[in-house]
Amino acid sequence: MQYRASSQLNDWRHRLWLSMLVAASVAFTLGLACAVPLAAFAAAAALTLSRRAALLLVGAVWLANQIIGYSCLGYPYNANSLAWGAALGTVALLATVAARAVALRVERTGSLMTPLASFAAAFAVYEGALFIVAVVALGDTGSFTPAIMGRIFIINAVAMLGLLVLNRLAIASGLVAAPSPRLSMIETHA
Repeated sequence: MQYRASSQLNDWRHRLWLSMLVAASVAFTLGLACAVPLAAFAAAAALTLSRRAALLLVGAVWLANQIIGYSCLGYPYNANSLAWGAALGTVALLATVAARAVALRVERTGSLMTPLASFAAAFAVYEGALFIVAVVALGDTGSFTPAIMGRIFIINAVAMLGLLVLNRLAIASGLVAAPSPRLSMIETHA
């Protein structure tokens, strides 16, 4: 599952695809509020887009989550909430970079290993960095209990699976370019 640079003809398809992914993130936000699967979006973007496009998509997903949260879901307008929002965005971008780095390293091991390793890296970096932020800067590590972490992992794993299936459907319908032989090739098309 990879992205190739699109021609002018396919440019509208690429934008439509990215818009659909942001819309999916809005649906996740409305359904899950604070548990939007940013690690899954980070891994899926890292696997399917150029580095630049992946970072832009994850930034757009985060921004959509914040807009919906503050405008519709009643996120509080206070310093702690705004700081957590900024931390979530920063950590989601770090998770995207980590997922991409791991995917590039393991792409030759097989098609199933690459998305699994990419997702594992994204989730570990995302949650690990959030824990560090909680301990060092914003306090309150109460959200990092095994039960909550298990729930967040399952949400992200199911979302990742759904995003992979959505990508395959987009390829089959011609909305997304067919996979190229190697993930590392998309770096030349950033």
